[in-house]
Amino acid sequence: MPRTSPPDDLFDRHVAAGVALWADAIAAAAVGDPTGGIPAMLVDEWECDEDVAAYVGERLPEVRLKLCFRAIEPFPDPRACHPAELVELMSARYDLIRSRADGPERALIDQLIAATRLYDTRETVGELVDFLIRLRAFAPFNAMLLHIQKPGLTHAATAGDWWRRFRRVPKRGARPLLVLRTMGPVDFVFDILDTEGDAVPDDAFAFPTLGTMTETRFEIIVRTVAGDGIDLVPVDAGDAHAGWIGVAAHSTSRKGKHRYEIGYNKNHTPATRFVTIAHELAHLYLGHLGADPGRRIPDRRHTPHDLREVEAETVAYIVAKRNGLTPRSESYLASYTGALGDFDLHAVTRAANAVETLMGLSAQALWNEKGRRGGLDV
Repeated sequence: MPRTSPPDDLFDRHVAAGVALWADAIAAAAVGDPTGGIPAMLVDEWECDEDVAAYVGERLPEVRLKLCFRAIEPFPDPRACHPAELVELMSARYDLIRSRADGPERALIDQLIAATRLYDTRETVGELVDFLIRLRAFAPFNAMLLHIQKPGLTHAATAGDWWRRFRRVPKRGARPLLVLRTMGPVDFVFDILDTEGDAVPDDAFAFPTLGTMTETRFEIIVRTVAGDGIDLVPVDAGDAHAGWIGVAAHSTSRKGKHRYEIGYNKNHTPATRFVTIAHELAHLYLGHLGADPGRRIPDRRHTPHDLREVEAETVAYIVAKRNGLTPRSESYLASYTGALGDFDLHAVTRAANAVETLMGLSAQALWNEKGRRGGLDV
């Protein structure tokens, strides 16, 4: 009896096939295999979310092979479908899978943190935040998972990455560490101490940082954020006024993204403006403004005001420090008098992921930038 694929998997590959054929038609003169450039094309030209583009990109090698042997036909027919329609199909599919995965994942992580009581003091939460800042090669949420498993970790990568980038392999009997991958389920990485092979360059895990934030780089970030339906408004205000965020318009679509407006003090330095915007975006992705189905944001308006500010400031602090900037306030945690049992690390790390990605500062984006600058071969 012939083996069949689940309908969901077939749908994913049909859409990916449509994307591949569209890309071939658009870039027929491209030199070499264009597969590797398709995720970038989806983001840069089709305005597709990075996580959705990565989801499709994972299916492209198999899709190309099957297209060569006519073992799969694209759905819908790319000749009768505009790229925007394919993006809509991909995004809807991605949202569906994320909604299936987020509930169990959240419950397991919350249960793990509660059972181990790893982060029930300001000192232990502070140690975690410092770890998230140091482990820049991983998104904040995955960095937290690695801290739970191995707090002293300095560098980690998958077995494939260790070999491709540094010609190193895991030692015999090395124990892998678990992280979540885009569209999952999981991936396994290895501590540098559990690998052997060529020496690792001193700057192997050094990322490009914002350092002294320039007006030019700040404007790039402003345009990137605005491209996702979040308008940034400069305000002429005194030094004590930082910023605000509000809902500008609710989406008329059940799964559409709401529009927002962020005000920031134009008289502040670019670095301070950056931290302000990160703080206000944190309120959005933490659910403090309510649910946004299009962005997969839950409704957490019930969070007490003081705790909201602690959560948002912690997200802004993590994002700023991971990108070479030092906020004015080291952290609100020191002055928070509430119970740390209410401090939602899952929400904070997920929000930090989302803010970095929206600003174009995700770990993957920085790996790509480092590769373009002649660093790692990525």
